[in-house]
Amino acid sequence: MTTLIYILFGFLSGILGGLGMGGGTILIPLLTIFVDLDQKMSQGINLIAFLIMALFSLIIHYKNGFIKTRGIIYIILSGLFFSLLGAFAANVIPSRILRVCFGIFLIILSFEQIFKIFKKNKTKER
Repeated sequence: MTTLIYILFGFLSGILGGLGMGGGTILIPLLTIFVDLDQKMSQGINLIAFLIMALFSLIIHYKNGFIKTRGIIYIILSGLFFSLLGAFAANVIPSRILRVCFGIFLIILSFEQIFKIFKKNKTKER
């Protein structure tokens, strides 16, 4: 049964990851809530899964012409720097605080998406 749950979670996070929305947005809560993994463990598993899913998604997006490389070096360099900073921070911050922060992030993200939908519908009505 556990293997089936992991396959389902991989399916869900793979779909979101392939769409470019980030599979970790769903994978981390699924692992912490339903498999009862520690926040840090869930984040680590997500990072490993993300690398592989991102590689395949990148190849497909590149073949479809959805990759623009102008200015990408700045994104990569700053992303690398802040990834290191975040990894060090995650190492010293207790899992409970990370879990709360991630939950708050998801709530803010949800409200932002809801407001976008209402704003888009409002402009269509005009």
